[in-house]
Amino acid sequence: MLPLSEQILVLLLDEKREEFLPIGKYFLARALVGAVLMDLAFANRIDTDTESLMVLDRTPTGNPLMDTVLERIAGSEATESAYAWIEILSEEEVDRIRERALAGLVERGILEIREKRKLLVFPSRRYVIIDGSSGHDAKLRIMNVLFSDLIPDPRDVALVCLADACGILRTVFEAREIERIMPRIELIRKMDSIGREMIAQLAVWKLGYKRPADT
Repeated sequence: MLPLSEQILVLLLDEKREEFLPIGKYFLARALVGAVLMDLAFANRIDTDTESLMVLDRTPTGNPLMDTVLERIAGSEATESAYAWIEILSEEEVDRIRERALAGLVERGILEIREKRKLLVFPSRRYVIIDGSSGHDAKLRIMNVLFSDLIPDPRDVALVCLADACGILRTVFEAREIERIMPRIELIRKMDSIGREMIAQLAVWKLGYKRPADT
């Protein structure tokens, strides 16, 4: 399964126009940073409580993007909350995170980046899906979570919460569908015990999950 940061980019890609949906830099930054932190939580490298984000294990994961963020957090002398790290990384590391996530998709043979020029002067990028199965799989998993009463996989919970918080769900589904599944979305948002303060102005962002058996 793709890292969550790469799944977010795949979900945001308009295959026909070969460009990403314009959800805004603020939203995109926090979606990508939140995705990396979630993956670190799933890898048992970090945990959080109501006041701080803690490093449990500094051992590299083997994923360059995750390891860069892990090293940054582990190297900090100050103890910060999950919310603070989201803000710090969104401001200082998001460009590197985005480019590393794009590189990951290219390395996996899922995406190809093509440089074009407008008016022979201004360069522009086009993002061409080579293997669309990963994007379709991510969308299908979201639909399976939202349109059923089954207990979802924790990583699918994380993906849905990220997609919801940064507005992707409203680009994937029509307004009447969003209205229909809103109770389910609200239930999914509560399936978490790690991150409570990811983004104050947007929604409760997810760093981890709480297993139903633990409740």
